[in-house]
Amino acid sequence: MLKRKAYEKLVEWKNSDHKKCLMVEGARQVGKTYLVREFGNNEYESFIEINFISQKHLKAVFDGDLTPETIFKRMTAVMPDIRLIPGKTLIFLDEIQNCGNARTAVKFLSEYGKYDVITSGSLLGLTYAENGDPDAEEPESVPTGYESFLTLHSLDFEEFLWAEGYAPESYLGLRDNMNTGTKVDTLINDKFEELFREYIVVGGMPEVVSRYVENHDFNEVSHIQEQILENYRFDISKHAKGAEKQKVRACYDAIPKQLAKELKKFQYSTVEKGKTSKKYGGSVQWLIDSTIVNPCYNVHEAYIPLMANAEESQFKLYINDTGLLCALYGFETRRAILDGTIKGNAKGGIYENVIADGLVKRGYKLFYYKPDDDHELEFLIEKEGAVIPVEVKAGNKATISLNRFIKDYAPPTAYKFVTGNVGLIGGKLTLPHYMVMFI
Repeated sequence: MLKRKAYEKLVEWKNSDHKKCLMVEGARQVGKTYLVREFGNNEYESFIEINFISQKHLKAVFDGDLTPETIFKRMTAVMPDIRLIPGKTLIFLDEIQNCGNARTAVKFLSEYGKYDVITSGSLLGLTYAENGDPDAEEPESVPTGYESFLTLHSLDFEEFLWAEGYAPESYLGLRDNMNTGTKVDTLINDKFEELFREYIVVGGMPEVVSRYVENHDFNEVSHIQEQILENYRFDISKHAKGAEKQKVRACYDAIPKQLAKELKKFQYSTVEKGKTSKKYGGSVQWLIDSTIVNPCYNVHEAYIPLMANAEESQFKLYINDTGLLCALYGFETRRAILDGTIKGNAKGGIYENVIADGLVKRGYKLFYYKPDDDHELEFLIEKEGAVIPVEVKAGNKATISLNRFIKDYAPPTAYKFVTGNVGLIGGKLTLPHYMVMFI
């Protein structure tokens, strides 16, 4: 089993007082079902799993009366081998988007409290109005206030290191280098830059990482990534409605092209010449709501809360897993990344994507700063009550925009991610890309 940080969050939830039902969200194939299954089997005396796609007949458990006593009575009638042990049972309702009554019942199960309940499903970020899947069912009542939420992403770089057999004590000392602004030993820095390049190509999808650490076969990595991308395309064709199917697909396919050109914002004209948000705005929102892309919004004034200063019409989109982005670019791009020979704008776009991915997995919302045509910072984040600028360089070039930001706003620190080593000059902390795992 791959070690996941989210497992400890599940343990915290289990041990918390007055806990609610938990919904585990996230894009397809990031390991939601596997994680909950391992957690249930390891941490509870009884684990009961219902999948509303593969076990459609069990939807009948939630027909009619939704009082907990009735639900559990029906459950034992149609699932004779289960054990309901108060305080020691986890019930997992998977693919819950296909059983509206089960979603409604979450409120009552949360109030009942005898058994822990986790729910999950596919494309839960979509509203029912956006979902074209005929099997998706709208609940009569959404259990607002009776759920906690946990978002699961693909593996971050630290989890990738765990999978590769690196114990925390083998790399946590690097955090001291970051905190003190002192250089990492060249041999060590080179090794972790190499590992990070591998992570860029492999990404963090659990199935891909599991197979990679077994044999380090990049051809197999590519094959599995293509299968995942094909599943994403299938999801678009199944869940997007009517004419929106082709438009959503076109917008998704445009993201790698736009990153390769390092465009200053998402441009609808690259999806279809001459077109605007009037035609494709809903398709972009579909991608965002499905969580297969990460949005990043422009702000002109760098003050908390950044959300209040965001221009919703000016945004960039990043692929939710950089390994999948590299798969979209193809074999030669992957090889050039691994060799450290990739050049041009595509290199910058790939490194932007992996830092965006890393920041999202650290819990940050993404914003960028472009006050005028001459200055731009890739990211702004809110950290410890301050707005922190994050500049990303594929190499280690000049930082005119970052210097301007420091002069204008005097942030407590400023991060510049580069291909290179740690350095600290005038409040500007230069970091190798792999240290995004410490931000």
